[in-house]
Amino acid sequence: MRSMWDQSEAVADFSCFSIVSPEKQVQKISTWAPCKFQRRSHQALSEVSECLPSLKAKMLDKYVREEPMIRGPKFLARLRSHTVYENTPVKLICTVDGFPQPIVKWYKDDVILNVSSGKYMVESKGGIHSLEIPRCTTDDTAQYIAVAGNSHGQVSCQASIVVKRFKQEDESSLSFVFFFLYPVLSAAMLPKIHYTKINITFLEKFGPVFASEGGSASLTATMTLEPNLANLQPEAQWYRDGNCYKVRLFDSKWVKIDTGRGVTTLTIPTLFKDDEGLYTLRMVTKGGTAEHSAFVSVADGPPPVPKAPGAPMDIKIHDANRDYVIVSWKPPNTTTEGPILGYFVDKCEVGTENWAQCNDHPIKICKYPVSGLFEGHSYYFRVRAVNSHGISKPCRMSDPIAALDPTEFEKLHGGFSWISEGKPPGAPSGISVSEIDRTYVVLSWKAPAYSSKAPMWYFIEKCLESGAWQRVNTQVPIRSPRYAVFDLAEGKQYQFRVLSANIYGNSEPSEPSATIETLQLKGVPSAPGQVIATRESDTSVLIQWAPPKEPNNLIGYYIDQCVKGSMDWESANHKPRKNTKFVVSGLTKGETYVFRVQAINEIGLSDESQESSPLTVKAALSQVVVSLLHLYILKSDTAFLAHPSAPYDIGVLSCDGHSMVLNWKKPLHSGGSKIKEYYVDKRRSGTTMWREIHIPPVTERLYKVEGLTEGAVYQFHVYAANLAGLGPASKHSADFTCEAWTMPEPGPAYDLTFTEVRDDSVVVEWQKPVYPGSGPITGYHVEYAKKGTSEWTTANQTAVSHRFHKVTNLEVGTSYLFRVRAVNAAGVGMASMASDPVTAKEVSCVVDEKSGDIVMSFESCQISEGSQFIWKKDYKEITDFSKGVVIKTEGSTSKMIFTNADKEDFGTYSVSVTNTEGVSSSHTITAEGMTLMLALSYEIRHPIIPLKSELAYKILERGRMRFWLQAEEISSKVTYKFFPNKMGHDVSTGIIEFIMDHFTEENEGTFTCQITDGGGKAQSSLVLIGDAFKAALAEADFQRREYIRVKEGKGSKKIHDNICNYVLFQVANLKKESVFHWFKEDTEIIPDVKPDLGSGVCKLPIKLFSLKTAGLYKATISDDRGKDMSQIDISGKGASAAELVISCTATGIQLQCHMKYYTSEMNITWYHGETKLSHGEKTVIGGTPAMVIEPSDKDKGKYSIFITDPENSHKRTLDLSGDGQYSLSFSLSQAEAYAEKNRGKVVGGLPDVVTIMEKKTLSLTCTVRGDPKPQVSWLKNGADVEPDDQYVVSLDQGKFASLTIKGVSMEDSGRYTMIVQNKYGGESVDIVVSVYRHGEKIPEAKPTLTPKTIIPPKLPIEIPQPKTQPAPAPAPAPSPAPPKAAPGRGMKSPTPTRRK
Repeated sequence: MRSMWDQSEAVADFSCFSIVSPEKQVQKISTWAPCKFQRRSHQALSEVSECLPSLKAKMLDKYVREEPMIRGPKFLARLRSHTVYENTPVKLICTVDGFPQPIVKWYKDDVILNVSSGKYMVESKGGIHSLEIPRCTTDDTAQYIAVAGNSHGQVSCQASIVVKRFKQEDESSLSFVFFFLYPVLSAAMLPKIHYTKINITFLEKFGPVFASEGGSASLTATMTLEPNLANLQPEAQWYRDGNCYKVRLFDSKWVKIDTGRGVTTLTIPTLFKDDEGLYTLRMVTKGGTAEHSAFVSVADGPPPVPKAPGAPMDIKIHDANRDYVIVSWKPPNTTTEGPILGYFVDKCEVGTENWAQCNDHPIKICKYPVSGLFEGHSYYFRVRAVNSHGISKPCRMSDPIAALDPTEFEKLHGGFSWISEGKPPGAPSGISVSEIDRTYVVLSWKAPAYSSKAPMWYFIEKCLESGAWQRVNTQVPIRSPRYAVFDLAEGKQYQFRVLSANIYGNSEPSEPSATIETLQLKGVPSAPGQVIATRESDTSVLIQWAPPKEPNNLIGYYIDQCVKGSMDWESANHKPRKNTKFVVSGLTKGETYVFRVQAINEIGLSDESQESSPLTVKAALSQVVVSLLHLYILKSDTAFLAHPSAPYDIGVLSCDGHSMVLNWKKPLHSGGSKIKEYYVDKRRSGTTMWREIHIPPVTERLYKVEGLTEGAVYQFHVYAANLAGLGPASKHSADFTCEAWTMPEPGPAYDLTFTEVRDDSVVVEWQKPVYPGSGPITGYHVEYAKKGTSEWTTANQTAVSHRFHKVTNLEVGTSYLFRVRAVNAAGVGMASMASDPVTAKEVSCVVDEKSGDIVMSFESCQISEGSQFIWKKDYKEITDFSKGVVIKTEGSTSKMIFTNADKEDFGTYSVSVTNTEGVSSSHTITAEGMTLMLALSYEIRHPIIPLKSELAYKILERGRMRFWLQAEEISSKVTYKFFPNKMGHDVSTGIIEFIMDHFTEENEGTFTCQITDGGGKAQSSLVLIGDAFKAALAEADFQRREYIRVKEGKGSKKIHDNICNYVLFQVANLKKESVFHWFKEDTEIIPDVKPDLGSGVCKLPIKLFSLKTAGLYKATISDDRGKDMSQIDISGKGASAAELVISCTATGIQLQCHMKYYTSEMNITWYHGETKLSHGEKTVIGGTPAMVIEPSDKDKGKYSIFITDPENSHKRTLDLSGDGQYSLSFSLSQAEAYAEKNRGKVVGGLPDVVTIMEKKTLSLTCTVRGDPKPQVSWLKNGADVEPDDQYVVSLDQGKFASLTIKGVSMEDSGRYTMIVQNKYGGESVDIVVSVYRHGEKIPEAKPTLTPKTIIPPKLPIEIPQPKTQPAPAPAPAPSPAPPKAAPGRGMKSPTPTRRK
């Protein structure tokens, strides 16, 4: 075994070295190998030295890695099961490999083994770990697990030990059984074990935790076991997030777990938002489980700079390989911060503290491939978010990840033999895609059958739609059948194939994969649907919502909460939740909240959902229901109630040297049910051990502690309990010395309560002292002090004999503390403990300024669970709500609202608060006061908007009328009624105006404006009748004419009357309101084609000119400036024909006879000399008769056209027997047409404007065309662009021209011109480039539309003559078509994608 181990180590290390000199190999191997291997290294090298020359040239791609490979643990030899007899030893052995050296922990039936008990012997040496039980008992029958772990992971293996009772008859066959049976024993062969039922009862449970990043949190639970067996202790399992136990928590650098003696504690030393979630403690025994859960909320910590975003979270590493990893994370919530602009990814090599930023510019997607890693090195990763205010704190760093080829471990532990001959491997197969993103895909394939020991690697090729295959990994060979291909185009279709290779050559390509389309950026999810809030407890609310209709790779949801009316939104969760329901905890009882939800994906956050309906926080079950179901609640883990808060203010009322009488204040929060009992503990001052004083518990807040030691100093604390269980302990009391009270004055009074709280007075009540002093108590003094001060004032100079007193002369709205002193014959006694603050404030009665309702309001200075406000009128409870009386209670404030008050509602109104120390107040409304409030209510509900000026008018240019008025004050929600055109208002000045563009005689009358603003209304009128209207109309007409005369000239319209199947008019100087009409003989014509005033051309189509269509045609156009008219006479006579004219085109010489019109009654005849020309391809009959002649000598001569109508005949003649000038013109036209067809042109691809961030790479690429292939040059602001390292100019295949600018700067902004030209001419195109800095707003550069500049051809223009074709030869046998040239490789888009 040891020799095999030595050999495998040598081979594993040898496979990691390049083929260099034997001396260097010996030196490198000797630094790694064990001592025994060092003695054999020279011998091993001598055996393979003959192979070195032949393989050296083929292994140059491999590189040296001298340090050990960082790897996770792996079992080389696993545990084996054993069956033994009592009182015999047994030993479990396993071998573990890994770097760093793994640590092995032992478990027995899933419970960690107590190796310090002395019963077990654990040994670890050189990767070999053993567990020995020297003397077995039947209790040792169990399943044993060895868990090995290091910083890169953990693995486990298990085995069973069965301990049998020894029998005499089995003694002879003991060795036989051991020898043959122990290798095949397994857990399935174990006898059935009947476990003891252990009941677990939680005494103290952990509650919800609300903390911030950077803090710490501890969750502790105490319990009792019945029966409590030392060797059957339960296992504490901690989980996070949900009933499915998604994440099992173990001891790590992030979480510490301590369990023992009926207490288990989970501590999170440093909180991150990753730690937020529902934590569940599961106590596991063989007979069952007990569970308890509570939510831990982790808010964002203070940002590095104000308004910077919160840290990202949940960083994960995917597809780790030898030179890259893919990092993903979840975005933070941005309730009050600005939107996130992107993220920075940082890396840090394990063993160092040097964090390096991976990306130069923020990335907007929550996923990033990090490349350029060193093989065999381990790294940590973290992410930071960026917005316009700054950069966030980094998220919690990832677990370390090693940059290793997935097959590296196999090579390290496998053999390697050198061979002199071999062949390439076979082709891979079964290519599939395991992950698709926008710019990369992760491929996997099946390796070919391969028996050679020579290393094998792979090459990947990709193919876009063009069909050309392109090698992906030209620099780094791939050794695992899984790899990520990066730098793909978004939304494109690809195919992939794989080749395998070794030192002897490459295989054939695999079959191409199916077509794979990369993803396209779809944007953030749509907003979630309706949000519904329902009550759950007095501090929590259940939120449910509908998922978004467009999830777009949804990650989860963020929930925000806000106190109604405050608009101060806060995050309810700081880690995305995937479910569509969430319990929001930590709310204030009695407060009213609204909620909203946002969905998130890797791009960012959606729009907010609609807000939920307002909900007041209080328990979902009434006190009556709780009382009826208290038995059920006690058995069901008190699902609906909470524990009470701690009592406070523990005081001593009397002491006789052996006992003390204690008193305390009841908890501020009862947990939803009545406080049933109290528990008191004591301890000596200076000690830490608390001891329970009494059994059974105390039901009153007055308790005599007996059995104390005289002269000793004690401390006390108190617990309160309700139906849900025991609450937390109070803060311990001050030090109380057990010395007998002997003073003659009375002791302190206690239990101060308050009633009849007014603006300037309050009634105080109390209980008499327990210690009376040397004589009977004769009276009391009440003292008070303002909250926050220590100046006490005596309210009554003369002692009162009864145990209540009305304190007067208080300041309204001020909080006071009260205390009481008792008096006897010996003097004034000790002061009672100060009360809680009481605010001097009575029932207020006001008229609401917005609604006009009469509102009576009272805020209680005391409130508890189950407290209710009872309103009365004239000391009778109000139960009739049919007359518009509404009672609303929120928190500690209750309001009684009169929505429809009348004069009979005056009287004395009082309110009292139940479950308090008699808190109440009152207010009297007199008949006169009610009358005044009703009048004020009417004014508020029916307000009149005051006007600074009434409705008036002003005549503007163009004769427009401006009507306006001005109010004292208006809001942005003001509405008004006047005219539907061009209304507007100014909130700052209160001016409302209306513009009337056309003021005519029809507008005479009365103009009225009605204004509504909230509940207020106003109206103003302006009368324009008779002389006032005539004056206004005359002024408007004058202003309109002046505007046309000064600014628009004569308003003329140029009209053409050429007719060719339609009547055409050209118009100019139009307005949007201009109206065009057609007339024939004063009868309006409505054509099928509407006039195109936008282009300035109006056509009247006439399908066929004839005598029926002859006549006088008119066109009119009019607007508010006046009217214009033009006409044409179509009489149907041929005299409108002009003389023949000649024009030369690329197709020949054209003879034309222009006619104003052409009708079907006309007959057209062409003659060449005396020869009549027939209609054909050279003769075109239309509005302008024309004939085309390809010039030659035989075409010379005289040409005539005869036009005959029913009445007359007309002739036009032209002589073409000149000196050939028309032939020359034809040749020139033909040459110009050829040059235009073949000159250099820009086909497409260039944008008008490019906007790009500084330090990016800009590629301006387009397709050009021309014959011969054109030349391309570039200008920047008119100057030539000289190619260098920054400016790269290329022309690929004579068709794809590009200018690439690397690392653009602000100086690269400007106008770039691309010139494309050959001997037949060309053209130039302008592109505007705008560069902006990181963090700046992207400029909205609007393109300036400039036409292409045409470059004329070089003269003379040479038209190539067609080559003379030789005599046709016999047709040869058809040959296969040559393969098509591979098109150019795909290029990136010349400009960044412009998203809207």
